[in-house]
Amino acid sequence: MADNQSTIALNIGTQRVSLAVFEPSKSGAVVLKSFDAESVLADPAAEAARVSQISRAIAALVSRSGVKGKVRYAISGQSVFIRFVKLPPLDDDNIEQLVTFEAQQHVPFPLNEVVWDYEILEAAGEKEVVIVAIKSDALDEVNGAVNATGLGTAEVDVAPMALYNAFRAAYPDMNEPVLLIDVGAKTSDLLYIEGNRFFTRSANVGGVAVTAAIAKEFNVSFAEAEAHKTQTGMVALGGGHTGQLDEATAALAMCIRNAMTRLATEIPRTTNYYRSQHSGNAPKHVFLAGGGANLPYAKEFFEEKLRLPVQYFNPLPAISVGKGVDVERVSKEAHLMGELIGLGLRGAGKSKLNVDLVPAKVGEARAAEKRKPFLIAGAAILILGAAAGSFFKSQAAKTAADQAKEAQAQLDQLNSLSRPISSQVKKRDELKAIASTYLQADDSRIFWIDALSELSEAFSSDAVWITDFDPVANYNPFDEKAPGKSVVKADFVSTAFGTPCLENLMTKVPVEGRPRRGEPTEREVPAKINAIRIKGFWLNKAGASANTVFGLLDRLGENIKGGNSHFTFTVKGANGENVTLEKTKLAPRVEADPAEGEFAAPFELVIPLAQPIPYR
Repeated sequence: MADNQSTIALNIGTQRVSLAVFEPSKSGAVVLKSFDAESVLADPAAEAARVSQISRAIAALVSRSGVKGKVRYAISGQSVFIRFVKLPPLDDDNIEQLVTFEAQQHVPFPLNEVVWDYEILEAAGEKEVVIVAIKSDALDEVNGAVNATGLGTAEVDVAPMALYNAFRAAYPDMNEPVLLIDVGAKTSDLLYIEGNRFFTRSANVGGVAVTAAIAKEFNVSFAEAEAHKTQTGMVALGGGHTGQLDEATAALAMCIRNAMTRLATEIPRTTNYYRSQHSGNAPKHVFLAGGGANLPYAKEFFEEKLRLPVQYFNPLPAISVGKGVDVERVSKEAHLMGELIGLGLRGAGKSKLNVDLVPAKVGEARAAEKRKPFLIAGAAILILGAAAGSFFKSQAAKTAADQAKEAQAQLDQLNSLSRPISSQVKKRDELKAIASTYLQADDSRIFWIDALSELSEAFSSDAVWITDFDPVANYNPFDEKAPGKSVVKADFVSTAFGTPCLENLMTKVPVEGRPRRGEPTEREVPAKINAIRIKGFWLNKAGASANTVFGLLDRLGENIKGGNSHFTFTVKGANGENVTLEKTKLAPRVEADPAEGEFAAPFELVIPLAQPIPYR
């Protein structure tokens, strides 16, 4: 059972839920008093039951540990939207307003539909902010699973931030650039750390992808594939490493290596992005964390692929281990405890980053607690005022008259000052509009690179390849006659040099305000790109079919559910309601078989963008 000075930490992963209790010592150290963990099978086919499975896992941990009270918990990086934004040099008084403006530009949902927070990062004379957001309904679902076990909510952290706090405390003298790879179940978080500098990005490759590859390769169930991976699996190394293994073990090791290679390939791409877009340096040390790093030879595999020294992350130097804790287990699972230790440090006020995605209900309860003393005081004053009201009634009338005169004089003075203030507010709004244009241009500069990277990752398959990537404007999936038009001219290949290759597409919007009689009620403005048309072929080979295309479309859908995607399967209907598109709309053409004499069959997909973008 935890007292008021204890910190109950809970790390909610896709395939593992762990709980720990920390207490401060007299010397100021953070002491681990208890630790436990529970596994969850992250079968993609049982995604709908994941929240209930997590709730049962938390309940089991609470029952065994006997903890009570409020918990600080961390949610996985795949569940949140994280964006790093550089800020112009401004006074601290203006930062709150500027960050809110940046959040409106970068978060792909209206701010009233998300819970978001930010933290300012300062390094090398630059001021940068990390913005973190999660859909309110998704957070409420997870928070409900936590509260259903009897625990209250103290704070909600994000796994990459908690890991960063643990690393900074455990390795205070590490000043060279570091890459911390947290190999999770569905995604792997890549953390770049340089002193006070911090950057993170999630790669959609993890333990589930390895298990799915085993299940497909050996035609077994997901649960059986998971058992093979954890009991006899290992990562094959280059140079004939599997030559000494039996045939079945060697085949399993090669299958795991092929799946892990996808993650190894993603790391240099992310490093290049970090260096080019955030002026970072290439890492000189690599640390491994997470359950996916448990596979034998995982360390040697990453050393081979990255050509850098690799070691397992050990956050234990940041804390002390109390009596009664299984030291052998803690030492063995240290690389899995980074998030818990980061939460424990935060409870003791020793964390560098302090992001709090507090659910709406918890925020309201906090506000009510803060207001309680004022409400009590107000009630007391009201009672006293009522008792003394008759005595002061005559004096109040005279005082009110004097105050009215004074207020009128102040109002006249303020009115004389309001005109120049209004002028400055108008100038500020004009500057904000200009800044918004530049920010949109900067986002558009890397939008297509990121969008194409996401599609390439979702549609990576040796049986499918993409031949055409076509932006579409005015896309309306419910208008069969005019569902949208390509932005690129059909004859752009033969267009003369210097001649525009884009169509001059326009769309009609209502005229602002109330037009005069006889004036048009609509005006034309340049259209926006709101969908992508993808064409390609699926290869007619063993195990491949038209369903392979739909499977890759489902993979993209999983990324969209994570809340960090350039695309969406949900559009506005005729009455403004949200409509989730059927696969027949998303994939208007997928040939079931190749034409006679051909070895591949064509397909066509039309995928809406999460946020329409201008192209002119």
